[in-house]
Amino acid sequence: MTGMALIIGIFFMLVGWMISSRLKSKFKLYSQTHLTKDLSGAEVARLMLADNGIHDVKVVSVEGQLTDHYNPATKTVNLSQEVFVGRNAAAAAIASHECGHAVQHATAYSMLEFRSAMVPIQSISASVLNFMMMAMMFGSIFAGGFLPWKTALLVMIVCYGVFSLFALVTLPVEFDASRRALAWVKTRNIVTPQEYDMAQDALKWAAMTYVVAAIGAITTLVYYVMLYLGGSRD
Repeated sequence: MTGMALIIGIFFMLVGWMISSRLKSKFKLYSQTHLTKDLSGAEVARLMLADNGIHDVKVVSVEGQLTDHYNPATKTVNLSQEVFVGRNAAAAAIASHECGHAVQHATAYSMLEFRSAMVPIQSISASVLNFMMMAMMFGSIFAGGFLPWKTALLVMIVCYGVFSLFALVTLPVEFDASRRALAWVKTRNIVTPQEYDMAQDALKWAAMTYVVAAIGAITTLVYYVMLYLGGSRD
C-alpha cells in the first residue's frame, strides 16, 4: 500500500534537496558581496525591529547553516552565525525576512496566528502517522483485524490533510514575510539596487523550499484519497 507513497516521498525529497542546494549556493554567492551600508545581519534585524516599534524581541545567534527562524513563544529572532555577523545582501535578506515574521506576530497577522494554532495538531498528526508507518512496516496493524485497511487509510488521509493544510498556510506566511523584508530594505536604503536584486533572489529560492513541501504534501494526500476511493491495496 505504501509503495507509491514511498516513491512520491523520495521524489519530493530529492527535489527539496536540489532546491536547498541551490539556496545554499545562492547564499554563498551573495555572501561574497560586502553590503554597501556595512551592516551585519544582526544590526539589520535590530534596526528593522526598531523601525516597526518592536522592542521586546531579541536577536540572537544560533548554531547551524541557514537555521534562521523567528520563535513567537520566546520572542527571539534566531540567526545562524553566518547571517548574524555577515555584512552582505544574503545576510540582510534573511535577517529582515525573519524580522518580517516578528512584525507579523506583533500585528497579529491572521495567517501566522492560524499557522501557530495548527502547530500542536501538526505534531499530533506526525506522531500518529509515524505509529501507522511503523505498524504497517511490521504488519501488526492488520493482525487479527485490529485496524481494517480502509480505516488505516482514512487515518492517513486525515494526517496528510493536516500536513497539506499546514504547508498551504505556511506559504502566505513566508511570502508575506519576504514582501515586508524587501519593502523595508528598499525604502530604508539598506541595500543598493544591485544588492536588492540579490536579496530578492535569495528569498525567492528560500520560498521555493516551502512550495516544494506543499506540493509534496498535497500529492501524497491525493494519492491516498484515490487509493481509498479505488479500494486498492497498491
